[in-house]
Amino acid sequence: MVFTSHIFLFYFLPAVLAAYYLLPRGRNFLLLLASYVFYGWWNPWFILLMLFATAVNYAGGCVIAAEGASQRRRKAALVVSVTVSLSTLGFFKYAMFFEGNVNALLSVFGASALPLLQVTLPVGISFYIFQSMTYAIDVYRGDAPPARSFFDFACFVALFPQLVAGPIVRYNTVAEQLVRRDHTLEKFSSGVALFILGFAKKILLANLAGGIADEVFAAAAPCAADAWFGAAAYAFQIYFDFSAYSDMAIGLGRMIGFEFPRNFDAPYRSASITEFWRRWHISLSTFLRDYLYVPLGGNRRGARRTYINLAIVMLLGGLWHGANWTFVAWGAYHGAWLAFERWRGKESVYARLPRAVQVAITFVLVLFSWVLFRSETLSAAAAYFAALFGLAETTPASALLGGLLYTPGNIALLGVCAFLALQRRQAFDLAEKVTWARVLVLVPLFILSVMVMFEQSFNPFLYFQF
Repeated sequence: MVFTSHIFLFYFLPAVLAAYYLLPRGRNFLLLLASYVFYGWWNPWFILLMLFATAVNYAGGCVIAAEGASQRRRKAALVVSVTVSLSTLGFFKYAMFFEGNVNALLSVFGASALPLLQVTLPVGISFYIFQSMTYAIDVYRGDAPPARSFFDFACFVALFPQLVAGPIVRYNTVAEQLVRRDHTLEKFSSGVALFILGFAKKILLANLAGGIADEVFAAAAPCAADAWFGAAAYAFQIYFDFSAYSDMAIGLGRMIGFEFPRNFDAPYRSASITEFWRRWHISLSTFLRDYLYVPLGGNRRGARRTYINLAIVMLLGGLWHGANWTFVAWGAYHGAWLAFERWRGKESVYARLPRAVQVAITFVLVLFSWVLFRSETLSAAAAYFAALFGLAETTPASALLGGLLYTPGNIALLGVCAFLALQRRQAFDLAEKVTWARVLVLVPLFILSVMVMFEQSFNPFLYFQF
């Protein structure tokens, strides 16, 4: 089930909200059942995998937090929890990638290929595996209290607003909210406003920009102008798609009393790659920092080790996004820039230029990384880079693509996307306070978005695949 569907909007959400506010107690159990229905809508068998990950990490947390438990026992429980979690993620997400690369290596030496094991990737597995795993780690570190009950912890892992695409919520962030949370009209109305803004971003901006990007990336030989136009469209698609999901998730959380952390802070206003990662997918950035970069030593073991740590973190961050060498290359690209900026001792090599120029250069650098992210293979990415720099051979048919791209509607769409992406105040900020003037804008915006939604035949969130 997706947020941008009539089943969710007109059946699931109203039913859950009505039951939630009519129940005097047992609301967490209701949310747990509703979340399993939400997740099992794709494939009911996926619920068993999520239950397994939940049980493993809850049991690990119980052993770690047990009174009188020895340090050896606590550490063993943590190792088991983390190992089982990562092994589960590794099998479902990377088994076929590993097998494919082994077979490619075998073919080089003329050996027979191994039979491929077909593994279905469960939706959102990376997000709920990371969330459940951080619980055991935080309880071990003393950064989070042990869960009051298995049902509370299962509710935390499965909570439907942020289940399949984040933001990555840590248990210590919502531990108290699982026991006691505020329900006010102001908070509820703020959640509704943020949900509507996210919904509109997804339907009216991300999906339409995605159509442009798909046209260009599917073209055999786009000219340089078309390639730049398509790359910009994809940059806006992925931003408005993912930030829209985060906005809707946070908005839905507020409707049921939860407050989730902000996940985007106008990343295309960044003046360096370092700043970009402070603003883009903040929950993942902080996760990688706290659970990977810092344990590796962070910047405490000298400059060379710091650069190596940054490279490792971003390589693994790229691989987290998908089992493909293009994601590894994407992570390596960002890791190299982060290490280079750290080596320079400044946030960018162009720090003395006017802020607007720094932002423009950073956007172009990020644009290059999105080509890697969007391409299906490294060779396809190389061909697209060649097109960007006018090095690709075009055909007379290439001119036809321009006729599809440069319509007044498409040009206006990317202009609106650029304008909104560069605003200091984003949807998260605008929804903090709901006034009657904003209501008069939000209601017709929602109606328009719903009407357009029914016209769109395919609108999944990009991050569902991760």
